[in-house]
Amino acid sequence: MRYDHPDATVLVEELQQEFVVRYGEPDHTPVDPADFAPPLGLFLVGYLAGVPVVCGGWRANGDEAELKRMYVAPAARGRGLARLLLAELERTALAAAHRSMILVTGSQQPEAVRLYQSAGYLPVPGFGHYADAPSAIHLGKALTIEEPSCPSTP
Repeated sequence: MRYDHPDATVLVEELQQEFVVRYGEPDHTPVDPADFAPPLGLFLVGYLAGVPVVCGGWRANGDEAELKRMYVAPAARGRGLARLLLAELERTALAAAHRSMILVTGSQQPEAVRLYQSAGYLPVPGFGHYADAPSAIHLGKALTIEEPSCPSTP
């Protein structure tokens, strides 16, 4: 899906309003919808009963993929949708030859920090628009192919 698709636009605007509530202003990171067009990036929207409820994407940032605009609508939270979307974004970034995923979240988003940390993200040096912002939390993860597990023989 395109970053500027109407369903994506609605969810991104909801996310921006959540930033206003939590930080007093929207995210000012420059974003060009073309950044999320394959093969340079990808933007996904997930639906429940035909209603868009989750979104997120990645864009190339040098050799890394940068995760952007992860959001789950309040009515759809607590169902594991963010974790499913994150796994798919990691899978597609790896398939596009990116060996790591980086992201910026913030101190006023503790549930996002917990999600990323539980998915193996660790602190990385600051980068991008919020490289020196005191409330910014910069995280990254090496992307690897999951090896299938073999059952042990008795």
